[in-house]
This record gives sequence, structure tokens and C-alpha cells, in this order.
Amino acid sequence: MGSKIEGPSTPANRRDPYEVLSVTRDSTDQEIKSAYRKLALKYHPDKNASNPEASELFKEVAYSYSILSDPEKRRQYDSAGFEALDADNMDMEIDLSNLGTVNTVFAALFSKLGVPIKTTVSANVLEEALNGTVTVRPLPIGTSVSGKVEKQCAHFFGVTINEQQAQSGIVIRATSTAQSKFKLLYFEQDANGGYGLALQEDSEKTGKVTSAGMYFLHFQVYRMDSTVNALAMAKDPEGAFFKRLEGLQPCEVSELKPGTHIFAVYGDNFFKTASYTIEAVCAKSHEDTTQKLMDTEAQILRKRNELRQFEAEYRNALARYQEVTDRYTKEKQSVDELLKQRDSIHSSFTVVKSTTISGSSSILGNGSSSKISGDGSPEDGGSDGKDKSGKKKWFNLNLKGSDKSLI
Repeated sequence: MGSKIEGPSTPANRRDPYEVLSVTRDSTDQEIKSAYRKLALKYHPDKNASNPEASELFKEVAYSYSILSDPEKRRQYDSAGFEALDADNMDMEIDLSNLGTVNTVFAALFSKLGVPIKTTVSANVLEEALNGTVTVRPLPIGTSVSGKVEKQCAHFFGVTINEQQAQSGIVIRATSTAQSKFKLLYFEQDANGGYGLALQEDSEKTGKVTSAGMYFLHFQVYRMDSTVNALAMAKDPEGAFFKRLEGLQPCEVSELKPGTHIFAVYGDNFFKTASYTIEAVCAKSHEDTTQKLMDTEAQILRKRNELRQFEAEYRNALARYQEVTDRYTKEKQSVDELLKQRDSIHSSFTVVKSTTISGSSSILGNGSSSKISGDGSPEDGGSDGKDKSGKKKWFNLNLKGSDKSLI
């Protein structure tokens, strides 16, 4: 009846969930479920709008049921109390069916962004079902029915199956080409003649449609809670892959007995009606597909166990990779510094300490100096030792007529 989402629905002061639901530690799953239904309906916010205490009690009831309805969480709580659940980062339930206008807008926006915002089924729908005052339309095996259901309302259908069909298995699917948001519900016959909610599947987007299905095929079929993966992505985007299969939850009912069974399509859109098509199929006409589903479910379970083991290996390898990457950076820096230091030492092995040129003087490495004439030759002669000072330079030539021109 609730959907899992982490955080604010956790009661401030947690009481023993067995005490909250008024059941014993050896109570059966059916007894726990029955107790939860009564209390959830009693404290549902839709029926207690002016009573904030009822809202807190509803959260406490939903929180307690989220523990006791899950075999693994129940085992953890029985063995070590709330500490075991806290260590396991348990997700909590929260009721969003009584949203105010502002909250509805935010919820719709989050839904558009792909964040899984789910609501509980309206208390009015649950109460009408329990009272047996709902209108049930027939849905024969091998047929489909299309319609539009208002938000927070439900259309009920009766599927009647014989012994052979019950033995073969039944599939109920609902789809929406308009990509409407809806819930597919299954109700069990209640002792007082009404119907109590037993299963629910929230529509998921698959390709260009939204769909939800229930499979009563005599073997364990699992449903996928996308909230688990969304929360894992928010906490650890890099490790979210390893949580993709953790959202698999076993369906509580795997087969149906001969007789009439009640299903419903619940409008879960925030602002508009939900368009849908619901159909009932006998697995006898889909034997190959049924076998493929059974094989695939088994493969997925094995893969989930493999991923749990691989995650530990991956994280160890990642930690080792980070370690060697850090060392690589340090070692590279160290080698660069050593080579730089080596080059500096090599350059120190030289006679020439410094070289400067100023004007026409040049200081040689041995301390001697020599004047350089304008043509670059030493003043005391060339390399052959002969005095070439008597030779006229081209710029000293007395060109013909030049003297006269200067007079």
C-alpha cells in the first residue's frame, strides 16, 4: 500500500513494530498484512485531514509494516533490533496521497524529471473496496478493455478462471500509449464480503508506453522497485550499477485458484485522467514465453548475487587503482625533480664563469683583453704579424674631384 522512499517518514521515537501492529513475533505474514490494512485505513490522512496525530500514527504503522512485511528486514530486526536496519540503510515508506496544491506541483515536476515519486492508494478507494460497494466489470480471459480513469479513482475488473486456466497460469497487464501514470491493483476476498488490497504494481515507462503487469505462473516472479536504484544513484552515482538489481522484490502471490479475482486500474496522475488498456491472458497460449520468463528470472537472481560479490572486488580494485595513481603522480614528480637537479649539476662543470661584451672590449676567459678595431682585426696586426696599417681603407680613398668639391 505504500511506496519506499528514504527519510522523513521515519518516526522520531521508534516503537517495536510488533507492538505498533498489535501482532506477536510468531504472527504469519497474512496476519501481519491484515493488521496493517486495518490500521492503515484507520489512520489514513484522507480520513483524518484535521488530525495531525493520525498522520504520525499512519507513518508509524507504515514504517512498522515495511519491516515486518520484508522477510530479510524482519529477520534483521528480530536478531539485532533497529541498529541492524540502520546499518543496512533501510528505505522507509511515506504517504503522498494527500498532497496539497504546492506539494502536488513539486511532485509532478520530480516525476517529469524521472525521480520516482509514488503515492499510496486513496483511502476512499480502499474503503469502498472493503465495503464491497465498487462496480466490477467482467474481464474474460483472452480479452482486453480500454478506458480512462480519473486521478485517485479506480476501475475494477473481475477475472474468472477455471481449473485448467488456474493450472496453466494467468497474466494481467495494463498499458498506456499516452504514457499515463497508474497503478495495477489486485484485491483478495475479505471475510466480510469486501475486497482487501493484496498487491500493487506502479506503472513504469517501457519504450513509448507505460505498463504494469502481474504474473501468476506457479514460480516466483519478481517486481522491480525503481526507487531503490534512484536512491542508490543519488547516494553513489559510480556504484549505482551494483544496486540495479537490488530493487527486485518477490511478488507475494505466485498463483491463483479457480474462481473470480478482482483487479483494478488506479489513476495515479497528479492532474489528469489516466488512459489505459487492461488485458487478461492465459499462459497456456504463451508456453514458450512463460519458460523464457522463468529462465530469465533465474538468471537475474544469479546475476544479482554475482554483482554483490563483484562489487567488493571492484571497490578493492578501485582503491588499489587510486593508490597506484597517487603513487604514479608522486613518482613522476620525484623523477622530474631529480633530472632537473642532474642537469643543473652538469652545467656547473665549466671554465667559463661569465661572459660580457661592453663597447669594444671583450673579457676573455683567462683574464686578458684586447681591443677590437672597427674591422674586427686586432690593432697590432693580423694573424700573419705583418703591419697592414699602411693600406688604405675604402672609406679613406681620395676620390677624383672629391677634394675640390670640399673646398
